[in-house]
Amino acid sequence: MSKTAWIIFTAIVILVLGGLVVYSRSNSTQIDVSSVDANSVLAASEQSGNIGDRVFNNTQSNVVLIKYADFQCPACAAAAEGLKPLLGEYGDRISFISRNFPITQNHPNARAAAAAAEAAGQQDKFWEMHDVIYENQRDWSTADSTQRTTLFKSYAEQIGLDMAAFDADIASSRINQKVLFDQALANKVGVNSTPTFFLNGEELPDDAAAGILSGDLTELRKLIDAAL
Repeated sequence: MSKTAWIIFTAIVILVLGGLVVYSRSNSTQIDVSSVDANSVLAASEQSGNIGDRVFNNTQSNVVLIKYADFQCPACAAAAEGLKPLLGEYGDRISFISRNFPITQNHPNARAAAAAAEAAGQQDKFWEMHDVIYENQRDWSTADSTQRTTLFKSYAEQIGLDMAAFDADIASSRINQKVLFDQALANKVGVNSTPTFFLNGEELPDDAAAGILSGDLTELRKLIDAAL
């Protein structure tokens, strides 16, 4: 079975057996985001470690699709693959944002994966690392801390990062702050499982969200077209 097929199969099994990975509120963060509009494209701020939202193609649109995801979640990997045709189809007509929501009580390597992606983002290669982490999820998801570090560094080299800068960024407090900030935003809007999607401030209905995992984007296209 190919990696893509394995990811989609696993995600479907998860859905059939009772839903996606659920987050424990005991992991809630202490960042105050009460005055932040979680449904808009957010610029860098002190609260976010001076790192702005990761927006696909850096587009600015009135139609904003936000994904809260855990890099170790198989359903999130399926969603990342399932959304690719839509992102190519709509281009700069929508702003697609990826935010971090690592559920570490179930996925102990998820936070490290988020840090690796955010560190790559400091060199404007968030989306390249986002993709390679998901594509290789089966390899690193059960790795110990030493093994996962080696794997994430190999991915960084693969996408052409400055390795000295990557090593410094991945260990920096600002990267940790960005992940915590994303989690605080997720808590604010009521996210409790991954992946969770919002389109212009409204959580996607179940049929549209399930369609992303299965590769059927019909319902999501209808919602986006109506918003446009």
